[in-house]
Amino acid sequence: MGSNPAPFSDVGKRAKDLLNKDYDFGHKFTLSVPSSTGLGLSATGLKKDEIFIGDINSVYKSGNTTVDVKVDTYSSVSTKVTMVDILPSTKAALSFRIPDHKSGKLDLQYLHPHAAIDSSIGLNPTPLLELSATIGSKELVLGGEVGFDTASASFIKYTAGIGLNKPDFSAALLLADKGQALKASYIHAVDPFTSVAAEMTHRFSTYQNSFTIGSSHLVDPLTLVKTRLSDGGKFAVQFQREWRPKSLVTVSAEYDSKAINSAPKMGLAIALKP
Repeated sequence: MGSNPAPFSDVGKRAKDLLNKDYDFGHKFTLSVPSSTGLGLSATGLKKDEIFIGDINSVYKSGNTTVDVKVDTYSSVSTKVTMVDILPSTKAALSFRIPDHKSGKLDLQYLHPHAAIDSSIGLNPTPLLELSATIGSKELVLGGEVGFDTASASFIKYTAGIGLNKPDFSAALLLADKGQALKASYIHAVDPFTSVAAEMTHRFSTYQNSFTIGSSHLVDPLTLVKTRLSDGGKFAVQFQREWRPKSLVTVSAEYDSKAINSAPKMGLAIALKP
């Protein structure tokens, strides 16, 4: 990306990933099989409570075009075709799901040295329109996003925010939920092995504040340990080990101090890549 500003969806992403990424409280197995011919296959199975969900995904890359096809346990077929640099600094993606004939969507992205624009339009008679944009640089971005539902002729979302990114820290401030909430996040790299993050939300309508703090520590080049604590009394811990190149085993656990009669949540995820 060079010095381009990040898309609006990436504002606050570093802190959000530390606090939420890979915390799966179920049983998940993923097998990915890459290919030198441009065709990659992957299969995923997830069991959570008594529900099992699975899918098979194939990705084919040729030149500037990527075709992604996924079939899930509900016999739904999702297809996404992505084309890069049709015009300079642009990316277009067409996606649809069978048998849902109203699921078609066209996404467009344009990256400028001082701006990033993303747009999305549903391919149906009453489409959902979404637009997000940022201006600035790689270190400092200012932007927002809007979503408009043509069926009800109403805005379903509008958010504005600012983000600051440095090699050792990142901060973001968002006016979200149609202006009803103020969200602030911060992540700081204490040293090359340890990072801490915090996220706080203030809701104007109820004057309520909520927060989550967390940390990640690289025990060795193959082992990562993460922790998370929320104001609601939930404490979570995650252990991730790369037991072979690009293959991960992740164990997650969460204890709710307010649900003393319930057992802690446990999760196991295995990602295998031959």
